[in-house]
Parts: sequence; structure tokens; C-alpha cells
Amino acid sequence: MAQKMNTQKWDEEADIIVIGSGFAGLAAAIEAKIAGSSVFVLEKMKGYGGNSTISDGVMAAAGTTMQADRGIEDSPQLMYADMLKAGLGLNHPELVRTVTEASNDVYRWTVDYLGVKYLDRVDQFGGHSVARGYTTHNRSGSAIIKQSLLKLKELGVPIRTKVFLQRILKDSDGRVCGVRVHEGYTYPDENSGVPKTIRARKAVILATGGFANDIVFRTSQDPRLTHEIKSTNKYSTTGEALREAIRMGAMPIQLSWIQLGPWACPDEKGYGIGPDFASYIAYMYGILIDPETGKRIANELADRKKRADAILEKGHPCLVFADEKGVEVSGYRIEHCLKKGVVKKFEQIDAVADYYKIPAPAFKDTLETFNSYVENGIDEAFGKPILPNAKPLTHPPYYCMRVWPKVHHTMGGVLINDNAQVLDLSKKPLRGFYAAGEVTGGVHGASRLSCCAITDCLVFGRIAGRNAASD
Repeated sequence: MAQKMNTQKWDEEADIIVIGSGFAGLAAAIEAKIAGSSVFVLEKMKGYGGNSTISDGVMAAAGTTMQADRGIEDSPQLMYADMLKAGLGLNHPELVRTVTEASNDVYRWTVDYLGVKYLDRVDQFGGHSVARGYTTHNRSGSAIIKQSLLKLKELGVPIRTKVFLQRILKDSDGRVCGVRVHEGYTYPDENSGVPKTIRARKAVILATGGFANDIVFRTSQDPRLTHEIKSTNKYSTTGEALREAIRMGAMPIQLSWIQLGPWACPDEKGYGIGPDFASYIAYMYGILIDPETGKRIANELADRKKRADAILEKGHPCLVFADEKGVEVSGYRIEHCLKKGVVKKFEQIDAVADYYKIPAPAFKDTLETFNSYVENGIDEAFGKPILPNAKPLTHPPYYCMRVWPKVHHTMGGVLINDNAQVLDLSKKPLRGFYAAGEVTGGVHGASRLSCCAITDCLVFGRIAGRNAASD
């Protein structure tokens, strides 16, 4: 149970305390300050942005002018249906609806208010019925973080780094009233730094992200995810803040639903650069095969869970394959992937088969069959959407990369309502306590639909900031 504060001498105080400096935390801080509240942002690491800075910077939004200009018919209702399908219906409908109905508005907010620049394109990623993915100009979440930090500097909101959350504090009436932290924290020593108590006159907003690199906590939820399964996340994505929220009465939800990235490469650490090739080229315009059989194993544009499960079922890394035409029509460059060696280049199909020890006759038959699907516009085997600019895989050179899933996103966390209030074990709001982003659960259900994390973080971050300021 969180410590209750009756008579307490506070070291500092502010209206709003935001824990975490990723997408959700910074959006919350901006909105709270705009609403007239004083705000402290506390970040446990020495740098800003957390895991948000290394995301690929793609957000989903439905019903935008960019879609309309390209003749793409979309709506919040269709995005809602896609998210529920990927989440196996375990999503909390009111939370999903909040995200999808605000998706266009929050995308415009990043452009018009924050000044974020995006590539002049709209992409269709796995699990989406239509193209609704918008990629930042540098293909990184750092573009959004940088602009958010500039806005907070303009607004005069301080962001303190190396501050570790030790306890969330309640007053004698059960209202969240502040935090106990360690300033000068050195990762991962939770006892490092100087203890300090900070009062929140209005509310505390939790925006600390997921727990992909908390091996003990994640294996308690899914025993398969031992240290042998790597993560795409920063090493600092651990669950101590989530556990503290649960200890002080927050409702935990869907903690065992942990997403694996099907585009991760086992030949590099962390997120790496391989996903650039897999996500933007091979899965869109190429194929996913089992090197032991030479055959395709899944719809390459299915949601992440379906693809990751298909690879794990084989028990060994599989291959994503594309040709020069796929690279060309994608509009993306892969020199960095080739230079690092995660993507291999071949002039002949036989050379691909020889290098990866693929049964050549089966592999060639797979290519011939898939090419006929591309020409006819229908994938009769797995139902992959054939993109309008897709071409048969007959244009050398050919490119290949090994894929093996890594822990990427934790769908579970504390339960919130559509006002971003944290709910207790009776599903009643914990007064003075809000949360947004990956530390929450219920939005994504069993599996997060690709590109929806940034949208989720920004939508609920803004809601949390506005509502906390009026608390």
C-alpha cells in the first residue's frame, strides 16, 4: 500500500507531477501547462524521451486530408475495427474509440502546434485495412520528442533527469498527493541518489512506458520470455513504476499480453536497423519464408502477433526476401542495412538458396506462385493485400534478412478510463492519479496494431494533462 501522508514537510511542490518524458509524458505536460498549471516532469534516466526516441516515428491516423488527397477511404470506425481485430477483441472499446476518434486531431496537433515534419506519403502496415501510417521526416520518434521538448522549453516547464520514482503518496483521505523520489539516481541502483518528497497540489500523471526489459516481471507473466528472447527496447524499460502503482491500489490489466516484433533481426542488438528493411520493403513487397522448406509461412501484412507466432512456431529464424524493384517502389534506401551486414545482397536466386541452405526447387516454386498472385492481384495462399505498386519478385539484385521476434511492446498495465484516470480494484477512479501510454492497459488488447502506439500515447497524454489540470 502506498504511504499515506498526514502531516508532511514537502521539499517542493507543483500542481502537476509528470513521471516520464516520452510521448505521453511530454504531451501531458504541455496540455497541463497550457491549462494554467505548474508542472514538473521527472525522468529517471539521464536523457530525455525514453523508449519513444528510438521508435520508428510512425503514427496511425484515420480520415486525414492526406488520405483524401490520395483517394484513400478511411474512418475512425474502420481504424477501431482494425484495432479490435488485432487485439482479439480484448481491447476496452471506450479506450479504443477515444484513440481512433482523436487520431486525426492529434496528428494535426503534432504538425500545426508542435511543428513535426512528416514524409509526404501514407503507408499501409500490417493489420491495417488501408494506408494510414505517417512517418516522421527522420523515420524516428525523436522528431516528435525534439519538438515536444522545444515546446516545453518555450512554455517554461522544467524537466529533471536522473530522478527515480520510489513511492506514490496518498493523503489521509486516500487522494494521491505527491511522490517520493531519489534525485541523482544512477541506473540501475534504486537506492542511489538523494531522497526527496514532492507535493502534487492537483495530480500525479504516470507515463513511464512498458516493461519489455524487466526479465523477472515479464517472465512472471509469460514464462516463454526468458533472457534468451531479446528486446527492441531501451534497457531502462523496467516495471518498477508500474509495480508501485499496483501496490498503491491501481487495477492491473492484461499484463501477460506481451507483443513480439516480427521484423526484428537476431544478428543485431536492440531495435537495430533491420526493421527498416523488413517493415518498409520486405513485408510490403516481398515474402516471409522458412529457410528449411523454402515456403511462405504467413500473410506478410498480417498483424504483428500472427507473424511473430508463425515465426516462433518454426523454432528458428526465418527469412524476409525482396528484390530491387521492391526497394525502388518502397522509396526507402537500404545502404545502412547492407553496410551493417544485417541485409544480404545477391545477384541470383540460386545464390540466395546456397547461402541460406534453402531447398532451391521449393524456393523457386514459392517465388513463381507468389509472382502469379501479384500479377493477378490476389494472394490465394494467405490473403496478403497486394499493394497497388507491387511487382513480381523477378528483378535482381535480391535482398534477404533473417528475422526472429524480440519483445517489443507490453499491452498490459494499469487500467484507465476515457478520462485517463487510473482506476482502483473496484474500477473507481483513484483521485489525483492519471496515466497514459504503455504503462496503461486495455487499449490494445492481445496485440497492438502497428503504428498505434504513438497515437495512443499522444491522445491519452493530452487528455491526462488537461483533466489533471482541472482536477
